Amino acid sequence: MAPDPSAPVPQHSKLPSRKSIPPFEALRAFDAVARLGGVRRAAQALHRDHAVISRHLRAIEDWTGTQLIERTPAGAVLTAEGRRYHRHIEQAIDTIADATIDLIKRNKDHCLNAWCMPGFALHWLVNHLSSFERANPGLDIELRSTHEEPDFSRQEADVDIRHVPMFGPPRQLPPNVRSVEIAAPPIIPVASPEYLSAAPPIDHPRDMLAHQLLHEEDFDNWRIWLAHYDIGGERELSGPRLWDGHMTLAAARRGRGIALTNPLIAADDLVSGRLIEVGRDSAAFAPVRLWAYWFLARADRWNSTAVKRFREWLLDKVAAEMPEA
Repeated sequence: MAPDPSAPVPQHSKLPSRKSIPPFEALRAFDAVARLGGVRRAAQALHRDHAVISRHLRAIEDWTGTQLIERTPAGAVLTAEGRRYHRHIEQAIDTIADATIDLIKRNKDHCLNAWCMPGFALHWLVNHLSSFERANPGLDIELRSTHEEPDFSRQEADVDIRHVPMFGPPRQLPPNVRSVEIAAPPIIPVASPEYLSAAPPIDHPRDMLAHQLLHEEDFDNWRIWLAHYDIGGERELSGPRLWDGHMTLAAARRGRGIALTNPLIAADDLVSGRLIEVGRDSAAFAPVRLWAYWFLARADRWNSTAVKRFREWLLDKVAAEMPEA
């Protein structure tokens, strides 16, 4: 039966009045100024001219008949009305952005945006990624090496690979995020053959205290590793602090001392003989597992084609290369 044109329009289908919604470009400019704290920063973030942003701000003030921005010698700041208005609209803008990105992701499942800890990305993932690409020829992967964690609520990444401590309180995941442990490799001391041939012998972990220890940003990694053997609590550690795991490995290769790493990160160096695992053949060096690699993704994308294929490949590949316990 044809609909009755005289029937009342359902309440939920009525459009908001045209006057109640300012132009979206003006709203976007106002939102950027509010979040970033200035017109110049907003212009840079939106890739617009400074004058264009100012024009959008005047337009939204004319539209609402309210002063939302106060121009001061130090720059543009929100008025009390501006702050109140922004509190109401920022969540709506985020919702529009998230819904749009989610729609794009759901209909573009041949792309995968992966974030990863720099060490794992540089020393392991890049070396093995070609096998994933060969097994998934229609799937494009974008890999970002970073210490930062993505905001999954803003769809900054599809998946993330993190280094998570196994000690202390359990890690609390953000809402709508799932995780699985990839591996918990042992932490091992490594040094170059040249260093070991010229240095005092090492038969027990306590012998490390007589050697040059290579540290990252602080002494914590070595302190925690030694504490596993009840060593070192009564004395201060020393040695160069190089602020980066890549640099400690590079220094170890050059005979500067002993670095801590794990077999996944140091695999190429160990196979080539550039580095040697100290204490590998000694029963005194029991495995020390302090950290684990985790795979994280949005719960609602956990079984999407791209995320599932990458997760399953990663788990299988790492398991095949992990040393026996």
